[in-house]
Amino acid sequence: MIEINQLYKRFGKLTVLDGLDLTIDKGGVFAVLGPNGSGKTTLIKCLLGMVIPNKGEVKYQDKSVLKQWKYRNNLNYLPQIANFPANLSVIELIKMVKNLRPKTTNENELIEKFGIQPFLKKKLGTLSGGTKQKVNIILTFMFDSDLIILDEPTTGLDPIALIYLKDLIKKERDNGKTILITTHIMSVVEELANEIVFLLDGKIYFKGSVTALKAQTKQENLERAIAQLISKQYQH
Repeated sequence: MIEINQLYKRFGKLTVLDGLDLTIDKGGVFAVLGPNGSGKTTLIKCLLGMVIPNKGEVKYQDKSVLKQWKYRNNLNYLPQIANFPANLSVIELIKMVKNLRPKTTNENELIEKFGIQPFLKKKLGTLSGGTKQKVNIILTFMFDSDLIILDEPTTGLDPIALIYLKDLIKKERDNGKTILITTHIMSVVEELANEIVFLLDGKIYFKGSVTALKAQTKQENLERAIAQLISKQYQH
């Protein structure tokens, strides 16, 4: 479904993606892991066409995404930080996003699930970070798309909302969707991910299952396995 070949991206003198090659097949949850500054968000933004690489190719469903936009109609994206217009109400924002995408939606089910009814007429600028994140999740999951990209989706969520989010991801995975997720919460990765990709300094140092990574690092705990991967690379 996604093919990335020899992807390079620099910001000034800083190389963020360094000849990255990656293939992601259709269906399943793929966790993109790595410390801050490893290139995770830049990789996602290259896939979304929000960042133009210096070199390399990004293909989605066998077609290059460079200077294209129609392919975005078949993907949903949850940004790490949702910069909503402060003067809009929640319901106004939902209606506006619906008008921008002529697709069937199921926002009412999600509004009820995440308990957003009391906030529908409130201005976005008055909401807490956690409530904004719930709105962010509703906007992402209310459309039916083949590819779902979630950049740190758990930020600010209370334990109940986190359970609901994980249930949503499992449901979409079971429906054959491809879900790309970045997160620092290793319990989410252990519970949901079919495969993990570990990035460091813009390069891939591991691609495979959680079980395979634990076996490679001889660790029973995913956090310790990731920590060992990081320390080994920095020792070289």
